[in-house]
Parts: sequence; C-alpha cells; structure tokens
Amino acid sequence: MDTHEVFNQAVDLSPFDTSADPSLLDGVARTGGGWALDEIRQLGVLAGGVAAQDWGRIANENPPVLKTHDRYGNRIDEVEFHPHWHDLMTVAVEHGLHASPWADDRVGAHVARAAKFYVWGQAEAGHMCPISMTYAVVPALRHNPSLAAQYEPLLASREYDFGLRVPSEKRGLIAGMSMTEKQGGSDVRANTTTATPSSDGTYSITGHKWFTSAPMSDMFLTLAQAPGGLSCFMLPRVLPDGTRNRMMLQRLKDKLGNKSNASGELEYHGATGWLVGEEGRGVRTIIEMVNMTRLDCVIGSAAGIRNATVRAVHHARHRAAFGAALVDQSLMRNVLADLTIESEAATAAMIRLAQATDGSARGDEQESALRRIALAVTKYWVCKRAPAHAAEALECLGGNGYVEESGMPRLFRESPLMSIWEGSGNVAALDSLRALARQPDSVEAFFGEIGQASGVDSRLDDAIARVGKELSDTSDMEYRARRVVELMALTFQGAQLVMHGNSAVADAFCATRLDRDWGIAFGTLPVGVDTEAVLARV
Repeated sequence: MDTHEVFNQAVDLSPFDTSADPSLLDGVARTGGGWALDEIRQLGVLAGGVAAQDWGRIANENPPVLKTHDRYGNRIDEVEFHPHWHDLMTVAVEHGLHASPWADDRVGAHVARAAKFYVWGQAEAGHMCPISMTYAVVPALRHNPSLAAQYEPLLASREYDFGLRVPSEKRGLIAGMSMTEKQGGSDVRANTTTATPSSDGTYSITGHKWFTSAPMSDMFLTLAQAPGGLSCFMLPRVLPDGTRNRMMLQRLKDKLGNKSNASGELEYHGATGWLVGEEGRGVRTIIEMVNMTRLDCVIGSAAGIRNATVRAVHHARHRAAFGAALVDQSLMRNVLADLTIESEAATAAMIRLAQATDGSARGDEQESALRRIALAVTKYWVCKRAPAHAAEALECLGGNGYVEESGMPRLFRESPLMSIWEGSGNVAALDSLRALARQPDSVEAFFGEIGQASGVDSRLDDAIARVGKELSDTSDMEYRARRVVELMALTFQGAQLVMHGNSAVADAFCATRLDRDWGIAFGTLPVGVDTEAVLARV
C-alpha cells in the first residue's frame, strides 16, 4: 500500500514558452526585428516543450566521445555525439541562429537572430557554442574575399549537414576556433605554432592548441607565426582533394559544465592552412570573430539568467511553507523580484547590443563605435553576474534545486563559462580600457547613448556624472579597471531600462544598482519596490 501522498511539490515547468518575455519581445519590436516575432514565438514554444527540454538533458547526460582511431588502427579523429545533440543543432541551423544574418538584408536581422539565440539557448546551452562560432567567423573570413565567396554561402545555409567531407560538397558548414595555447592562454601573442609558406600559396601549420572550440567543425580559424609575424589562417578538416587535414585531436576537455559540447586539445602536424588577412595582422583579423562571440556571451548569460529566474518563480508559485505559497511571502518576493530585475537589465542591454551590431553591419559608424565599448563593458558585467544569480535561483528551490533532476545544477555549472570564454573578467575589463584610450569616438558614442536618458531619473543622472568623473581620473586606471567598467555597465543597463523598460523594474534598478540602496546578496531590495509589478514580468 502507499505509505505517503505526494503533495506540495511544484508541477513540471514544461511545456512552457521561453519567448513569453515582455522585455525581449518589446525590445525586438522596438529595434527593427518585429518581422521575426512569429518565428521567435514558435521557437520559444519549441524550446520550452517537453521534447526539446529532454533533448538538452539527455545530450548533457551523454557527452561527446573522441574516437582517435578506427578498428583497424587508422587515424580518424572523429567526435561522436548523442543523436539529440544533432536534433538541437538541426533546429538551431534551420532557424538561422548561425551565420544566416550575414545573408539577410533586412533591418533587424541581427536583432532577430539574437532573440532566437536567446529563446532556443534555454533548451540547451552547450550546442550554442558551434552555432556562435559559425556566426562569428564570417566577418573575419571576409579578410580573404576568395575564401569568403567560397564558404560564406555554406556557412549561412539553413541545412545542418554533419560529417567529415570536402566542405564544398556539403549542404552546410559549421565553424570553430582554435587560438589558446598552454603557455599563453589569453596572451595569444605568446603563440608558438608556426606557419611555413608553401609554393601553392597555402601554409604548412605545425603546433599544439590547448583549447579548440567545437573541434568537430568543418573549418577553423587559428593563429600561427608566419614569416611576417602572428597571422590568422583558415584550416578545413577535409582538404579539397578529399584527404584529411593533418589536425590531430588529442583529447576532449572534461569541463565543469557545457557537457554536451566538445572542446578539444589538438596538434597540427603540417596541416594545410589558407591565410586570412595579412601576415602579421592575425590578432586584428581574428578579433572580429572574438568580438562577435562576445556578443553571444552576453546573449547566453542573459538567457541563462532568464531561465533561472523563470524556474525559481515557477517553484515559488507552486510550493507552500508556513501556511502560504512561497511567492506570497515577503522575503521570498524580495529575492525573486531582485532576480527578475537582474534578468530584465541583462536582456535590455543584450537587445541594445544586438541593435548596435545590426547597425554596424550596415555601415553605421556611430553604432560601430557604441558597440565597441558597450559590448566590452557589458560582456564583463552581465557574464560576471550569471554565477551569483544562478546560485541564488537554485537556492530558491532549496534542496530540490540541489538535485540534478531539477535542472538547476546544470544551469549553475554552465553559468561561469561566458565570463571565461573569449576573455575572462580581467581581459574584458582591460579591453574596455583599451577602447577608451584608443578609440575616443567610442567614449563619445557611449555618453551619447546614456545621455539620451538624462533628466528622467536623478539617480541615473548621478551615475552618469560618476562615470565621467571616473574616466577623467587616469591614475591607477588599470588597478581600478573592474570598478570603472562595472559602473559603466550598470549605467548602460540603467539607461536602457529608464528609456525602454518597465517603470517598476527601472525604478528598482536605479534605487539599488545605481543609488546603492541595496545589500550585497540578492533579496536586499529596499522597502517600497513594487514587487507585484516586477514579478508579473515572469
């Protein structure tokens, strides 16, 4: 006989709609992507559906496996994935989350793509890495027009065609990136991989790469030392004659999170590469790919923050303690509202950066200048906030949140990645300082952007003044970099919320993040915040 009745437990969140997010939908409509709203909503329903949520869980429980040799001893360097990884990739490519905006002339193409990346990423974050790399490779590849003409249509194709074959014979391509070496890490100029010119115009690449993103991809950008200095190269895994390029996968990394995705360590043994850009300008060339992936770091963190918020609020609405639903208890409302404010601020900043990317791709110099500095400071801050946010959201579920079946541990393990990927906290902060010093037009664009919100909220006005004061003081600037960049990011978020956000959210953000009427932990909102209006956003 039954020994107990199960009650006072939350019902399954799925099926739900990851696009049911007013900050996202309003932002997309406002910034030129309104034509994509129907597809965004369809993708949101699919992402929150039982099937897609199961795909994500199962792909993480069955991570990729490296097969270096076949049964006969032949070198094959294959990565095997669970079939649901390919299901996830197929949906992402069919909906154009990869390089398709580069082939779309419509205003808002990059905004629409960012929104789709945001909603579909809430099904499973790991497979978004190769999707992001494929999006980001195009601007860099254009430094070699003949390569771009050959490969860009296949990178933008909406057909997912997995498997090692000659790239030109496939229906669609996926790209990866291989920069980091064990002796250098973020210091890519410490690169020891060599590139020797060949008589046919290609280069012979030899060296060891400590971290390669998406090593199962069809093609990669990499850095190597050519006679003219550190240079950027494109290496396909299969050469035009059908032979395997000499790129040897040594092992897959056993990572904290991002388990569904393969990240590898490889060696080039005289691999064939094509020069992208000029010799000696490799960092300048590949940084275009890095900057595009930094946008996706912001989008990915914002998506994770939203997902964690939704799961915490859902649990609190269905769980009771001490005679009342958790969501109706004032201290829990304080926590949940605080988590929601963080989510709305991240999403608002993400939308503005996607809009700036769209303008930059269309040749708008003002938007390019704004994107240069606003992306650097936002990448630092939003990605830095994700782990603290995930930990607090997990705690809202109590012991249930600490159990794998809740999905919260996977979110938590994933949360630090974006702050590390494409430049950890110090790299992002110092890159912001470089933009300030070397590109004064970006500073002007930044103040022009936040200045549009002047006069609406005195707390934001004070923050704008503090940013100006901090930037005018050049003493110990590197030591103060995190403090300065944090203030810039918060002020940028505050300006977006004041101009375009929900009034209750904007008021609470300015009171806490800008006016500092806030504790250190989440759930320390001041008395008077309209938590009812804030939580209605989830």
